[in-house]
Amino acid sequence: MFPIRNAVPTRYPPFVTWTLIAANCVVFLLQVSLSTAELEEFLLRFALIPARYVDPLLFGEAGLSPDDFLPFFTMMFLHGGWLHLILNMWTLWLFGPAIEDRLGHGRYLAFYLACGVAAAIAHAMFSPTSTVPALGASGAIAGVLGCYMQMFPLSRVVVVVPILFIPLFFELYAFVFIGIWFLLQILQGTAELLIASSGGGVAWWAHIGGFVAGLVIGPLLRRSERRYRTYYADEGELGFDTRGRV
Repeated sequence: MFPIRNAVPTRYPPFVTWTLIAANCVVFLLQVSLSTAELEEFLLRFALIPARYVDPLLFGEAGLSPDDFLPFFTMMFLHGGWLHLILNMWTLWLFGPAIEDRLGHGRYLAFYLACGVAAAIAHAMFSPTSTVPALGASGAIAGVLGCYMQMFPLSRVVVVVPILFIPLFFELYAFVFIGIWFLLQILQGTAELLIASSGGGVAWWAHIGGFVAGLVIGPLLRRSERRYRTYYADEGELGFDTRGRV
């Protein structure tokens, strides 16, 4: 299932979402402009390597300074390839504006970054010996999904399911679509814990950590009705009500 539209209307332009997408694209263009040696050094500096914090001597470091924890922040602006970047930015473009609209620009930015850091911490906790650089905005975006499901559980999400090159379109409740996605993260993350692996691949527990952070933190930051007028009964979008419901 690939989401192509959500039905929650917004009042304000999503400036922060646009800025985050632009920042991720600019950083990725910087990545692809580097040589192989430069890229390796770049990732060692700014991607998250959990084993670095469990056994610093493995990386030739006798101790860790505050600067060494920068990857918990910077890793959410790095990506491993064009497909990785496009899928993440599409999901952020699709679900981010509704959350930014309800939280406000400043709170939304703080929320997004907090979810990204929570995702990085979760990955480090569940893969403490991994020497593979972890990178990607998917943990922070998982937080956006968690908040979206909590705020708009009955909103409709339009998804496309390609079957033998024939695209089939469906409308699903947000809690069904996002709930299935989260369940898959739990199953994959649990399987990774039970089955020995090299530590590469998808950072499932980063997704889970970011999602839980968004589920908990997001609603606490929602701006009051005094600062955000609620929609009137006759307002909506494309036949949906103000919460994205039919």
